[in-house]
Amino acid sequence: MIHKSTIDAVFETSRLEEVIGDFVQLKKSGSNFKGLSPFTDERSPSFMVSPVKQIWKDFSSGKGGNVIAFLMEHEHFSYPEAIRYLAKKYNIEIEETEQNDEQKAAASARESMYLVSSFALSFFQDSLFETTQGKAIGLSYYKERGFTEETIRDFQLGYSPNEWTAFTDAALKAGYQLDFLEKTGLTIVKEDKKFDRFKGRVMFPIHSMSGRVLGFGGRILTQDKKAAKYMNSPESEIYNKSKVLYGLYQGKQSIAKEDNCFLVEGYTDVIQMHQRGVKNVVSSSGTALTPDQIRLVRRLTPNITVLFDGDAAGLRASLRGIDLILEAGMNVRVCSFPEGEDPDSFARTHSKEEVEVFLSENAKDFIQFKAALLVNEAAQDPIKKAETIREMVQSIAKIPDRIKQEVYVRSCAAQMDISEEVLFATLAQVSQKNATKPAQQKVAQPMQVVAAEQPVSHVSTRFELEKNIIKILLLYGHKEVEFEEPILQTDEKSGDLKMISSKVKSRVFEKIYLDLQQDEIDFTTNSFKLLYPKILNALSEQGEMQMDSFVSSLSPELATEVSDLLLQDEQYTLHDWERKNIFVSDKSKSLPRWVHEIILRFRCQLIDEKVSTLQAQTENNHEAHHKDLLEEIVQYHQLKTLLSGRLNRVV
Repeated sequence: MIHKSTIDAVFETSRLEEVIGDFVQLKKSGSNFKGLSPFTDERSPSFMVSPVKQIWKDFSSGKGGNVIAFLMEHEHFSYPEAIRYLAKKYNIEIEETEQNDEQKAAASARESMYLVSSFALSFFQDSLFETTQGKAIGLSYYKERGFTEETIRDFQLGYSPNEWTAFTDAALKAGYQLDFLEKTGLTIVKEDKKFDRFKGRVMFPIHSMSGRVLGFGGRILTQDKKAAKYMNSPESEIYNKSKVLYGLYQGKQSIAKEDNCFLVEGYTDVIQMHQRGVKNVVSSSGTALTPDQIRLVRRLTPNITVLFDGDAAGLRASLRGIDLILEAGMNVRVCSFPEGEDPDSFARTHSKEEVEVFLSENAKDFIQFKAALLVNEAAQDPIKKAETIREMVQSIAKIPDRIKQEVYVRSCAAQMDISEEVLFATLAQVSQKNATKPAQQKVAQPMQVVAAEQPVSHVSTRFELEKNIIKILLLYGHKEVEFEEPILQTDEKSGDLKMISSKVKSRVFEKIYLDLQQDEIDFTTNSFKLLYPKILNALSEQGEMQMDSFVSSLSPELATEVSDLLLQDEQYTLHDWERKNIFVSDKSKSLPRWVHEIILRFRCQLIDEKVSTLQAQTENNHEAHHKDLLEEIVQYHQLKTLLSGRLNRVV
């Protein structure tokens, strides 16, 4: 287990905006940062990060919390894995305590698969650099490709020995279970036989966005016609090739910084470009680009440039997959290398400056590039030209931005020598046809169906009151303000209840604590029940909440609850409400009244609950006691009338 001193050091050192910035492109928004949700598919930012409070909130999914909660949600880390990740990021030495057998057995299957993959990474690297076979075959291959040792280590490249069970034997000897070797696909098991999947291959580890090893790609070096040239890990609980981009871990910071992502085809394309100094490069590893992969890029930048080999025959087929990128609302450019060249060979034979100049000068807007290509193909063939125009309109229809659609229609009309009216009419037909599809598809979406089957939930008044009290304590509990203190008295002449007030100066948390004690109010929501004493203790000990240290002391569940409360009002800044002349009142400017109203509302709520209890008792009591109960109910109604009067309400 990780020692508490290490955990404390991690929380003290890590900065939430830096950690999340590795996964999401964040933009300044007042004292906070905002960005696109990494948990849902959206085009308007609903994700908020508060550097001051060291908490985050995703308004589209409802998730939120501290830095650990983010890593657990986004990367599916366990708590210890999140601590280890942050310790590595900030160069904090991890102090361990001994684990007992029960704790060791508690490791999940997913974690075991990650451990096996991590062991495989080390094994393949050691085989490459430390064995005669690895140096002679694997290292020679990498150096022939022009990779430096620094690059090889940066991408953690390796070599799997040309022996049937070299890796499997080493893993079993190290204590790893055969079951997990098989589940990761590193070992193939057939009846009583077991052997290495990647025997005799140079190894390319495939990382998650945070750097965990998910799987491997292996390239064979021998001239074996029966064996596949490239082989990838099979799909598993930790590896889904449609949700991974090769090079994203190494290139994510550069992608966010350059605000552009280059998409190439293979592993070596990524590595060679990266080595040349162009680091904002990823690869879909030879598979068709998927919506999940596009979303990974869009978290970091809305701009993507697809790099094609200088192969005219393959270019036409490659263009078809780009419509998915347009549909995601991204800005797409394309760049084709000279005949016979690919990103790997071009980067190997040119300097960084030459590569950057070539990409800058030759990258063209996708729609215009596709239009020019199709027009040349159609030449003087009227039927082909009509098909070309329809295909272009199909691509334009994928773009969600109507303004961009119109700009592209006008550009294509001039390029294809056809009237804008015809293109606009065709676009309207295609858009109308596409609009009918989602309506039919939405019925089948799991989230839609579940939502339709769930009963409508009504917000509990008690819950809302408790939530507001916790929110006030978190935001303003330390402030000292002047309150109007209501005092309940009986009129000497009429005997009726009346309420007078006096002014009292007090800190907010003390005022709330005394009022709740006086009314014997207990919280009914479990999370608020746990948070209330923790907040009071923090305020009484520190005077003012040290929010980052307070949040870090909470469980992930409570940290999420706190982030919900603290950043709830920040959602208005995400969509620039003030620019739309919608102004949200600043409750801090009327803090005494806000506290006063919440306490009075709580008292009215308690009276309602008490009256309901008394009314239920009247049904089961004899006449004399029944009369007493009715008198008590009348008194409570009088008290509520007084309290409601102070709230400027009529009951």
